[in-house]
Amino acid sequence: MSIVSLASDDAPSVLNEEELHRLAAELSFTIPDPNDAQSYLILLKSFEAIMHQLDTSDDFVHPALVPVPTTRPRFFWKPDANNNPLNAWSHRCEFAAAQLTSNLLRGRSVAIKDNVCVGGLPTTLGTHPEILSEYDSLPLSPIDATVVSRLLCAGAVIKGSSTCENFCASPLACTSVTGPVHHPLLHGYTTGGSSSGSCALVSSDALLRARKGVFGETAELAIGGDQAGSIRIPACYTGIYGLKPTFGLVPYTGAASMTPMIDHLGPIASSVEDIAALLKVMAGWDGMDPRMTPETPLVANVKDYPALVDEYRHASSEPGRPVMKVVGLLTESFVVPGLSPEVRDLVRKAAREGFEAAGAEVVDISVPMHSEGPIIWTAATRPSMSLGLVQGKPSGHLSYLSPHIKTQWPPSQDTYQLLTQSNPAVVNILLSQVLDTSHLPPSIEAKAHRKAFQLRAAYDAALAQVDVLVTPCAPTVSMPHPDPDASILERLKPAIGLTSNTCPFNITGHPAMNVPCGEMPLTERPDVKMPVGMQVVGKRWEDEMVMKAAIVFEAGQKRLANV
Repeated sequence: MSIVSLASDDAPSVLNEEELHRLAAELSFTIPDPNDAQSYLILLKSFEAIMHQLDTSDDFVHPALVPVPTTRPRFFWKPDANNNPLNAWSHRCEFAAAQLTSNLLRGRSVAIKDNVCVGGLPTTLGTHPEILSEYDSLPLSPIDATVVSRLLCAGAVIKGSSTCENFCASPLACTSVTGPVHHPLLHGYTTGGSSSGSCALVSSDALLRARKGVFGETAELAIGGDQAGSIRIPACYTGIYGLKPTFGLVPYTGAASMTPMIDHLGPIASSVEDIAALLKVMAGWDGMDPRMTPETPLVANVKDYPALVDEYRHASSEPGRPVMKVVGLLTESFVVPGLSPEVRDLVRKAAREGFEAAGAEVVDISVPMHSEGPIIWTAATRPSMSLGLVQGKPSGHLSYLSPHIKTQWPPSQDTYQLLTQSNPAVVNILLSQVLDTSHLPPSIEAKAHRKAFQLRAAYDAALAQVDVLVTPCAPTVSMPHPDPDASILERLKPAIGLTSNTCPFNITGHPAMNVPCGEMPLTERPDVKMPVGMQVVGKRWEDEMVMKAAIVFEAGQKRLANV
């Protein structure tokens, strides 16, 4: 370790010998020698002085993240209840780029999850302003996230930021400080989360076009974030497509992190064609995101997903021409705890019949380690999760964190009260990290990372035998929002096990997409049928195969309907 300088004697400091000994006690040792204590005090004051010097210096906005020039000055507004009946919008705007680099999304309306920076908008993370800022209101973002600038330059019209769950730490839709996000089919029911608003807006847009409701302003397309299933679960509940791409394919720069190894941004849409168009625009190396690897394509080398999907669509429409050979139903995914028998049977039947009708062979395939996936996900991420998610600390790899988000740290009793009331899962994350650092060896977290490689290899071995894997996505259909006045456990209980089939692929990096496959009537409301989805998983860096499977399944369903 290099020590670049020593602090002057008159440098301002919060440190004294008493504080030094308190810090040492936190590490479970003492500094008995007064001379040693004095030396360490000088060294710590020197570090403190350097940190203060940097804190008072000017910040740097990377040129690649400067907001894209738009046709009109950027401004935003809070939508009223009449135009936001689902509470799916966080802020509204109308941003269109002054100059385009392509027309792939020209005129298409897009909602951006409210953990992704859009220049000129606040970034709320679904939480309380006083937690993210020293002021009562949030500062405006000085940057466009990489994906935001790419969407604008491809002709998209950004309609606003969509409501997300508090710190993105819930697969439900009831934790945002602005209130619950309601299902387009039934008020008071969950859309799933944490990309709750994004999926509600796209689903309501599809329903609006089918003349099945009135929803205020909607969005044709949306961007979500996915660390355990936060795109796929709400897409499943709302009956649309939601893709978690291969890890490292889409840059995460300019989005609030949960923990880097599981951070994904991905497209949400009501058609596979739109998923392909969004992915084509979003994907590719940006030079700032440490999640990207040597396998990440340069922007110029990103696959032409729309052309591939068009090719699959035409091929699958030709009778007697199988487009996909073998589809594997992942055995262990159909026995995860909490999986509704009705959802299990519907997904299995729909997948088998749909793919077989399109000429594919459907087989059962076992990956015993899939059952360990949620355990590995938890042990690999929870010990360090609060560092990035709540504290906003960088991971140790060179990265560009959003300059306007400044979490107030350390937390206070007020922080505890606010989060316990709105999303106790965040308090659990904070306490879990303290438990880990105080009582558990770091070797457990390290072992979990090694086990993630083992789990990846297990899925790779299965995918060497089949084209794609299929699992149930969410284990249930949509359910009522929990009672906000219930106990902590009662409020969290509906989320337990909800991501058992989705979170393993966040740590292995495989592309995974929700594909709508049917609907089921609610037990308590038989007149309302809620969507059911299956998750399609492909080989890493072959995201097009997941889309291909969705096209093939759609073709099979059409053939069955015409029999």
